[in-house]
Amino acid sequence: MAPENTPGTIPAHVHLGDGLTVSPLGFGGMALTTVYGDADPAESLQTLHHAVDAGVTFIDTADVYGAGGNEELVARLLKDRRDEVQLATKFGIVGNPRDGYTDVRGDAAYVKQAADNSLRRLGTDTIDLYYLHRRDLRVPIVETVEAMAELVREGKVRHLGLSEVTAEELREATAVHPIAAVQSEWSIWSRDVERNVVPAAKELGTGFVPYSPLGRGFLTGTVNASDLGESDFRHRIPRFAADALDANQAVVAAVRSVAAELEATPAQVALAWLFEQGRRLGLPVVPIPGTRRAQRIDENLGALSVELGAAQLEVLDGAASAVVGSRSADPKWVSQGRE
Repeated sequence: MAPENTPGTIPAHVHLGDGLTVSPLGFGGMALTTVYGDADPAESLQTLHHAVDAGVTFIDTADVYGAGGNEELVARLLKDRRDEVQLATKFGIVGNPRDGYTDVRGDAAYVKQAADNSLRRLGTDTIDLYYLHRRDLRVPIVETVEAMAELVREGKVRHLGLSEVTAEELREATAVHPIAAVQSEWSIWSRDVERNVVPAAKELGTGFVPYSPLGRGFLTGTVNASDLGESDFRHRIPRFAADALDANQAVVAAVRSVAAELEATPAQVALAWLFEQGRRLGLPVVPIPGTRRAQRIDENLGALSVELGAAQLEVLDGAASAVVGSRSADPKWVSQGRE
């Protein structure tokens, strides 16, 4: 088995926190439902099967994606392959990404209700990693996590996770129950978590799961304002406004320049940068890029063997200074606005 966290090698697995072991690259399921435009369920299921065939066994979904439809899609994968998958899902957001959110709930009654509903839709007895998707600011986080911990005691959940929490919220939660992973947006153009949340995760022995590691597709160099359909969720994000997208092409140019030097793709470079950040900052990092197409799985896995030199890292590290626009329409919706 290749050693973990060594540049240029492909680890067989990665240990997050609380004893949770997953594939070195995960799969984010949100894109498989109608969030970035129309999706074909048959192609989506084929993509999921290809991911597991290729060794990407850490599958991430949420009850809010497709109003439960994403979990139902993942259930079709799990029907015959449950033992091959480390399953993560999330609760707490009421509404859906495409049409807008109506509430966030973290009260104990809702925690139990949401977990039972997810287990039913997923067709499984146990969720490997259960995340609080967003913090309910009306409920002390210790109360929410205690309700989540009860799910562990009942055998419905194996490990707990938190999404878009602050460093202090993570510390408070960990005092109640070990937190296996924090999931927050983190990429070449979204680095605010490095100030407080990442150091706290390292201190507490919590792994990090970056969502949107390819900048919701932007860092691949394939997204322009004219490409976004009317139903595309990205219209709600300030940095995807037409003027901002044009200005942010400077970030893509930096990624492309490094990709050309390495004969890699921009997606591979963006993911390789995150792997290297984990090594530099001293904590396990497992990105969860999403895609609708099976061939992108293979491309993304190629990032595990991309080694970035010092000069290339300098170029990529500096790209964040060129970013125009926030990563969220409401800064308090993510940890960035509450730190």
